[in-house]
Amino acid sequence: MSRILLGVSGGIAAYKALELIRLATAAGHAVRVVQSPASRRFVGEASFAALTGAPVLVSEFERDPARGAFPGQEQPAREPLSHLELVANADIYLIAPASANTIAKLAAGIADNLLGSCALAATCPLVVAPAMNNHMYEHPATRANLATLRERGVHVIEPDSGRLASEGEQGIGRLAEPARLLAACEAVLAGAVGTEAASGQDWQGLNVLVTAGGTREPIDSVRFLGNSSSGRMGLALAGAARARGAAVTLVAANVALPPPDGVVCRQVVTAAELKTACEEEFPGCDVLLMAAAVADFAPAAPADGKIKKADRQLLELRLEPTADVLAGLAASRREGQTVVGFAAEHGEGAVDGAREKLLAKQLDAVVVNDISRTDIGFDVDANEVTILGTRGERSDIERWDVPRASKARVADAILDVIGRLRDSG
Repeated sequence: MSRILLGVSGGIAAYKALELIRLATAAGHAVRVVQSPASRRFVGEASFAALTGAPVLVSEFERDPARGAFPGQEQPAREPLSHLELVANADIYLIAPASANTIAKLAAGIADNLLGSCALAATCPLVVAPAMNNHMYEHPATRANLATLRERGVHVIEPDSGRLASEGEQGIGRLAEPARLLAACEAVLAGAVGTEAASGQDWQGLNVLVTAGGTREPIDSVRFLGNSSSGRMGLALAGAARARGAAVTLVAANVALPPPDGVVCRQVVTAAELKTACEEEFPGCDVLLMAAAVADFAPAAPADGKIKKADRQLLELRLEPTADVLAGLAASRREGQTVVGFAAEHGEGAVDGAREKLLAKQLDAVVVNDISRTDIGFDVDANEVTILGTRGERSDIERWDVPRASKARVADAILDVIGRLRDSG
């Protein structure tokens, strides 16, 4: 669990900060909020306090009842300076939305409110998510201010394009969606607070191939057989590997979320397309992380057009097995390559099933999670996994249990284990 300090500046996009908090707390993060005075015109303190379970601060001069502590954290015995203690306890400081005015102040080092004071006092990563009218965002002053922040090491989450607050206006400047904000923060956290990679560069020089998402096998031109995988775990792995210095290629099957920065992404749809992409990329990789949920079966004869309702009364669907992509890649690997599989098992016997997969496909490791649980696994922001791995002798299997945490933290733990297996192999 990470402690996220969320700074909310004035703007209509402040309402998205509420959804961000919901996603972050559901993923196991603790959140505190500081608001600029102008932001209270859009969302009041009571809403943020209700979702975070913690007091909301607006001014450096108001007393913090939690004494700078985050939810779940023990409060200090003394009465600290709120703007210093709060940011000192944070693992990351995200300002979202960041208005043009706030960005200008941050670039100039102005701290005339609590939000700005926290930014100057922060020793944790600072992330800024701009949100404003497209003309304001594209103005040379705003572009220069963002460039200044980047030069100082501030992470900037680029805004989206689309409909803006003013009627009839379109363009760039929409605050990034809450899921993308959280994913970006978790990627930054993965590089900044890795359990064994304090420098964030222990995978420098490695080429990593990651698969993510779920394949779709067409029934006709409209319908398909698919699964519930959102690709979040694969994206977290790609982001964590990139943060550690690896060159990362992501094969994404029907993933709606954006890939992490600096990652080469190949989009695929079906199991056959994923197989082709992996076979092309695999020879050049050092580590394969096969996190995608690949269909085991596909319709034998998909219709060229759309099956009409009148033709569906007695529809029979004949399925045929797809190729085992992971087993094929493992069988063709060269010396020095590490092959890691992922097993989504249901209920009791999950680890036993993963062990059989590890041995049958001659993998170096397999990561298993129990998809019978609704709080982890498919299409949620948290996970809890068991890792089974070998150090050369296939009969000698070791086990590591990773407790429930955000998928970014779980990804970091997985990379730690893989690093140890490679070092000992």
